[in-house]
Amino acid sequence: MQRETDFTSGPIVGPLLKFSMPILLALFLQALYGAVDLLIVGKYAAAADVSGVAVGSQIMMTVTNLISSFAMGTTILLGQKIGEGDKEAGGGIIGTSIVLFLAIGAVMTVLTPLLSGTLASAMNAPAEAYAETRRYIAICGAGSVMIIAYNVLGSVMRGIGDSKTPLVTVAIASACNIAGDLALIAGLGMGAAGAAIATVASQTVSVIVSFLLLRRRTLPFRFTRRQIRLEPVIVRRIARFGIPIAVQDLLVGLSFLVILAIVNRLGLIASAGVGVAEKVCAFIMLVPAAFMQAMSAYVAQNHGAGRHDRAMRGLRIAIGLSTAFGVVMFYAAYFHGDLLCALFSNDREVVLSGWDYLRAYGIDCLLTCFLFCFIGFYNGLGHTGFVMVQGIAAAFLIRIPVAQYMSVATGRLFYIGLAVPCSTVAQITACFAFYAYLKKRGGGVLA
Repeated sequence: MQRETDFTSGPIVGPLLKFSMPILLALFLQALYGAVDLLIVGKYAAAADVSGVAVGSQIMMTVTNLISSFAMGTTILLGQKIGEGDKEAGGGIIGTSIVLFLAIGAVMTVLTPLLSGTLASAMNAPAEAYAETRRYIAICGAGSVMIIAYNVLGSVMRGIGDSKTPLVTVAIASACNIAGDLALIAGLGMGAAGAAIATVASQTVSVIVSFLLLRRRTLPFRFTRRQIRLEPVIVRRIARFGIPIAVQDLLVGLSFLVILAIVNRLGLIASAGVGVAEKVCAFIMLVPAAFMQAMSAYVAQNHGAGRHDRAMRGLRIAIGLSTAFGVVMFYAAYFHGDLLCALFSNDREVVLSGWDYLRAYGIDCLLTCFLFCFIGFYNGLGHTGFVMVQGIAAAFLIRIPVAQYMSVATGRLFYIGLAVPCSTVAQITACFAFYAYLKKRGGGVLA
């Protein structure tokens, strides 16, 4: 039987790292999906295909992040119930989540292909890459049910303290994706369309494997087929936690799409360069993202158990560990970004453009170690409304205006990219201010 992690007693560093590492590896393999697509397209297809995959994958990443963020409501609710000792509520939470997210997936499966052309146009996809962008979005959109199912299953597992099962399933899917890309892109020359087909097929394999593994394991609560139904009370509680996170991630994701649209006006090379840089960014931001997810589960359990002092100690430890990794990522991105970008393109101009943009993200690596741990902390406490407000405000009051100004004033990708760390500084300031507010209010929220 798979053992679930109990964060409410005993040492902190060991269990937190043990729980975080599978999440980190799973995020790494998940990022490998898009990276492998772009890497193989960059090696075996034209710049138009590179731009098509880069722009299309950004749109699909935004959609995927929206769903996985909403599914965090399931993670938080399960974690709090386990912390309270009310494990019997778990079956109803899982059953409601399955029905709720399958319905969302069905709607997206129909709408996304129909809107693929509109989305490509809204992103200012270069004329040479418009057809490839639209094709990539349409094919991936048709597989939305599988993409959503994978993320929901992962959220359920993390909510009960199991971060290893999602790692196993995504590892299998990543291997399938690589094989599919090599066969369809390198072998059959299908370009962006081949990358999209391989992505959907690998996600389908991931969902099938997840269900098989789930059936073979013993859950810490009773779960039957009769519980697979919508429970309005549970839907409201999932929505209470999940909607603010999802809205924030959606609008923040849109802010990055706006930046990409701004860059696309600079031409095909700039578009491809930023697309390559974004794939590198997906990897260098993995450590803080892993700690954010781990902190959500860790704090949710301790909050449910009333162990707020332990939640605070975990936050400090997570920030320290994340910072150590952040320094390494800054050095790699800022000083050796050309080598990282060269992994995804043979075009020297595209590589140099990507490195110019990536240097700004290197600076952000030093900041997100604080921000992401704080966000996970507040999510676990249930303060998802604050997380939503600070994320949206930073995106639309700082990130987009700075990017737009820099694009007009300089036309340099580095200065456009500086919009990201500028907004992160504002978000960290807001997190510390909210921390001071909760400390002053007292009531055991921050001991």
